[in-house]
Order: sequence, then C-alpha cells, then structure tokens
Amino acid sequence: MWVGNYVLMGYGEGAVMAVPAHDERDFHFAKQYGLPIRQVIGVEGEQFSTDAWAEWYADKERGRCVNSGKYDGLGYAAAVDAIAADLKAKDLGDKQVMWRLRDWGVSRQRYWGCPIPIIHCDACGDVPVPDQDLPVVLPEDCVPDGSGNPLNKRADFVNCKCPKCGQDAKRETDTLDTFVDSSWYYARYTALNDEEPRKFDDMAMVNRHTHYWMPVDQYIGGIEHAILHLLYSRFWWKVMRDMGLVSGDEPFERLLTQGMVLKDGIKMSKSKGNTVDPQALIDKYGADTARLFTMFAAPPEMSLEWSDEGVAGGFRFLKRLWAFGYERRDEISLFNDGLRKGYEPSFSWAEVHPDQISLRRELHVILKQANDDYRRCQFNTVIAACMKILNLLITRNMVSSDGRRYLMSARDYIRNEGFGILLRILSPIAPHVTHNLWRELGYGENIIEAPWPKPDKTALMQDSIEIVIQVNGKLRGRVSVPVAATEDQVREIALADEAVARHIAGKQVKKVIVVPGKLVNIVVAG
Repeated sequence: MWVGNYVLMGYGEGAVMAVPAHDERDFHFAKQYGLPIRQVIGVEGEQFSTDAWAEWYADKERGRCVNSGKYDGLGYAAAVDAIAADLKAKDLGDKQVMWRLRDWGVSRQRYWGCPIPIIHCDACGDVPVPDQDLPVVLPEDCVPDGSGNPLNKRADFVNCKCPKCGQDAKRETDTLDTFVDSSWYYARYTALNDEEPRKFDDMAMVNRHTHYWMPVDQYIGGIEHAILHLLYSRFWWKVMRDMGLVSGDEPFERLLTQGMVLKDGIKMSKSKGNTVDPQALIDKYGADTARLFTMFAAPPEMSLEWSDEGVAGGFRFLKRLWAFGYERRDEISLFNDGLRKGYEPSFSWAEVHPDQISLRRELHVILKQANDDYRRCQFNTVIAACMKILNLLITRNMVSSDGRRYLMSARDYIRNEGFGILLRILSPIAPHVTHNLWRELGYGENIIEAPWPKPDKTALMQDSIEIVIQVNGKLRGRVSVPVAATEDQVREIALADEAVARHIAGKQVKKVIVVPGKLVNIVVAG
C-alpha cells in the first residue's frame, strides 16, 4: 500500500486508483519510488516515454485506450461507460455522483455588510422583514470601538415592531458573509438605476440589461478565491436565474485564476513584513519594467517568485528595445514617412536573398505563436516572443549568411515591419515605451489605435522544413527536406545523412518510421 500526500481523505472514500502514466502527480510519485508505469492511453502521432511527463498523456479529448484489451480504441467517455457497465454486470461497482457541498453559515458578527432581514419577536419568533420594507439600511454614523458589533448599541436600529403582531421586537444585528456581496456584483453593474440605485424597480429593464451584457467574457480572480468565491458566484447566479432576474446558466464564459506573489518561497503579506513596494520599483525602473517582470516571471495562473535580478533583466530588455529604435530612428522614420506618402517598396520578393525571406518567415511564425499565447493568457511566453523578435532584428537584419549585404529596400521593409509587429504585441505589457517609440519613429500617433498585427500567410509559406532523425529512438541528426517530399524521398534523405550513416553502419535496418513533417525513426538490429 502506498500513501500519497496529495490524496484527500475528504474526497470520495479517501482511497483512489493510481494511473502513473496518465496523471501528472501519480507519474512523479511512481518515478520517485520506482513503481511501474504502463501506458494505457495513446494519441495519434505522439510517442510515449517514461523519461518525462508530457501534457498529452492526460489528453481526454484526443486520447484513445491502448494496452487495454477489449477497451482498445475507445475514447475517454466511451471507456468510462464501458468499464462501469462491465463492473456493474459483475456486481463489482457502479457509477456514483459524489457531492461535496456543505452547509454555509452566512452570518457574521460585524458592522458593515449586508444586513440579515430578520426580526426577532418573543411572540412570533423569527420573522422575515416584509418585501415593502426592504432593503434594511444600516446607520452610517456608527463608530466601531473594538468592543463588539456597534449595531448592538444602536437602539434606533435594533428596536422595532414585529411585522406580524405589532409588538416590540429586536432587529437582527449580524450581517451576511462578504461572499454574499461579492458573488453577484458583476451582474449588478449591468442594471444600474441612477434614480433609485438601491432598488431593482423595473424587472424588465434589469433582465434586458443583464441579458445584453452577461455572461462575463473573461473573469480574472486570485487563486485564493478560486473555490469559495466562484462556488458562491455560480450559486447566486442560478438563484437569480430562477427568480427571472438573469438568463443563462453560467455567469462567466472564461475564467483565469491568477497565482500569488512569493518572496523566498513565502506568500507576500504585510503581517510577515516581506512585501515589495511597487512605487519604489516604479521610481527606479519605471512602470513598464514592473509590469513586464510580473508578467514574465511566471504564467499568470502560477505563483510568482519575486526576484530583484529578474526585475533588472526586464529593465535591460526594455533598454535594448529603446536603443534599437533610437539608433535607427532616422532610417525607420524616413521609411514610414514614405509609406504614408504612398511610396511602394522598390523590390520584387523573387529577388530578395533567401536569408531575408527566412527572417521574415520567422518573424511571422513568432507573431502567430504570440497571438495564440495572448488568446490563452500566456503573457510570459508573449514576452519571450518579443525578446526573440528583437534578437532576430539585431542579429540578422544587416548581413546575409554568406557575407553579402541584403537588398537595401527589402531589408528596410522587413526591419520596419518586424519592429512594428514587436511594438504592437508588446504594447499591452509595456504601454509607455512602446507608445513613445511608435510615435517617434513615425508609425502613427497612438499605438493603441493601431490595428493588431496578423501573420502574413505568404510569409509563412516555405519550400523546405527541418525534421529530426532518430536511430532506435535516440536523436542522431537533423535534415532539411522539401515540403512536398514523399515519404520514400524523406526516407532516402534520412538514410543518406552522414551523421546517421555512421550510427547505422554495419547494422541491419529493420524499419524506417516516417512521421510527416516531424521526424524519421530508423530501427536497427544490434
């Protein structure tokens, strides 16, 4: 029996099956303790290895059962249904829905919050405040003195009449949990009434406005709220849906739970005294550096480890960016001025050096990836893409690989295009420096009004691609093959490579496996 510290006793029965090949935590557990790892899910075109975890090992969309007997070839849902049916037929098990909801104690002994609309009467018991008397409004001149809930000391608030019998009664002084307030605020914004902001007077208006604006396109919240706040948000949304205030089953279309900021492995907090003053950072490096570091240090959903060296590294990148634009300001401005006046670049792409064509293709490949990363909120890899573009423009924009100068007008065109792409994809992260460069170099007045860059399909086209060559699964070389090459042609090119020939010399080639566009694996005996 193995005990894993990531198995929760309160989840299900406290015991779970282990799937080392297809659960990341089980995989690392098995690797650490030398447990067998058996592949039972395969994805077409992917090669399984126990050397390191790969995301596709747990791919429920593309995965199909392998090494699983009668279940081979089934997808995730079909396999679950088939196995559950077989277990039930043998009286060994069945599907079961597990509920982990618990009662929610919503009362809080504090002054400022949502009043609980209950009146306590000695004769009638607990009586709800009538609808016509809602909302219960708290006194706004309470001064908490640290000796308990100040509402208990306000006779003008506490003393009231029972709505049922009219006798003297006491108003509830507990207020509701803050989650009651914060779980539906996003919907309230859509139905504000300037004349009566406290009331939902016009239900038709409320529903019309919420139907227009909701659901929220992208909801972002701290990881500490990822369970309770989001659970309650969905709870209150469904309550309001059932009341006819809103329509639709879910309040948010997309969700991003951002990680915490750590220092020396510990969560930053004022009580621990380990916080970093952002103002001091801004004063020393500027706001753009502060933004760039926090987005580059980790994916947004992961915790971020604070690093003074990392901040300085981000500052150096922005200085290189500024220096590149400043040193070429006359050439870039002149080129952009010509474009504004309607001048066309005086070259034919057929005449341009292949290295320059390759450079432009790489710029657009990086742009395509950066756009995908923005859609997935992977801002750290967007910044990495910006760094790649700047390095390409610095190192490969002047001289070809064989020492010849590039055709000047093509060089200027690609440099201007590449730097314009770089400034725009970096602008949401470092808006100040990119805005100034955009304007000073003549691209336009305001970068925020510029169209977002899109990859040029003609630039992405290529005549050849690089593929990996393996011998018995081990990397032995890389070769360039024509895009239109057949599998037989790819096989011939791979076998003819000098590095590969040395590794298969004197050995019997049993099989040559070609994965189109990716790799060739040569299986040899001995």
